[in-house]
Amino acid sequence: MTDASDLLGIAALLDPAEAQVQSRVRAFVDSRIKPNIAAWYEQAVFPRELIRELAALDLLGMHLEGYGCPGRGPVEYGLAMMELEAGDSGLRTFVSVQGSLAMGAIHKHGSEKQKEHWLPRMAAGDVVGCFGLTEPTAGSDPSSMTTHARRDGTGPDAGWIINGKKRWIGLASIADIAIIWAMTADGVRGFIVPTDTPGFTATAIEPKLSMRASIQCEILMENVQLPASAQLPGAIGLRAPFECLNEARYGIIWGAMGAARDSYQCALDYSRARLQFGKPLAGYQLTQEKLVNMAVEINKGVLLALQIGRLKQHGLVQPHQLSVGKLNNCREAIKICRDARAILGGNGITLDYSPMRHANNLESVRTYEGTDEVHTLIVGQHITGLPAFR
Repeated sequence: MTDASDLLGIAALLDPAEAQVQSRVRAFVDSRIKPNIAAWYEQAVFPRELIRELAALDLLGMHLEGYGCPGRGPVEYGLAMMELEAGDSGLRTFVSVQGSLAMGAIHKHGSEKQKEHWLPRMAAGDVVGCFGLTEPTAGSDPSSMTTHARRDGTGPDAGWIINGKKRWIGLASIADIAIIWAMTADGVRGFIVPTDTPGFTATAIEPKLSMRASIQCEILMENVQLPASAQLPGAIGLRAPFECLNEARYGIIWGAMGAARDSYQCALDYSRARLQFGKPLAGYQLTQEKLVNMAVEINKGVLLALQIGRLKQHGLVQPHQLSVGKLNNCREAIKICRDARAILGGNGITLDYSPMRHANNLESVRTYEGTDEVHTLIVGQHITGLPAFR
């Protein structure tokens, strides 16, 4: 696959199945997302009609095994996320929330009955899920969550009553089920909550300057009653949601480079065609410096993602490595998008061009699944052996 950003021949490091996935998803993005994304973004519309199309591409729960899930490898999954985010971060976010967070929680921590009931329908796009961890006052520190679940009666068959608020929950207002994390007498536990349960309300957060073609919500739960079977039996303690977040962080490492690559390509094409002082912008040294710096960082970022993907493929990836990837690639992607906008001049603030939209979206991507500060401290603890979170 010819790619003006691939200075190092990275495409040659992919096996045929990986390259095929990348090509197929890129073609979908080019035909279905790029022609429409400016209008979706401007109108703050999430294109729900794409859900089953994404399912038909085997993108929902793509990396999960069994239960109707595609069972693709980590690098295939990562490449798909990179191509989706070259279209828009919000649409890559949908796939991450559905597959890595909601489906991932059930796949990792659910009972056999829960897996068989929910996962095939979620993989087909018939059921949409969301993941409720973050709260209005508990973002980077989920251990301080105030959402709580108490037993409704005694004995092993006793149900649960949940009260609390969650905020910045992707897809919640269109979701059929929510994976809700709540404090119990025995610590943090996870629950599958049908969103039509009385007392459960999801409200979209508007207006937004970022992720406008996506949905983020606040959830209010007032005496939400659940049966005992709603609890995820394997979800014990904060380690359970963190395992899901690590899957989503992995997708972001790749995805951010998709937004960066699309912005770079946009600036490169524009600078070749735009004449200033009698010659193309691309013919000036300062423009070439910007383009070279972008391309170099994209190559470094994709190689970083690929290395983490290969580690993951062999079961060797460590949490601090995911933090290195998210910290670096989000940080560099935003800079690339901003520099690309600068090359576009005044035209770059319009939705005719993608870099400013990508940069705005990446402000959210850089924040969720762990801020720069949180990932810096995760890597710092690995290096020094000393936690510095408090």
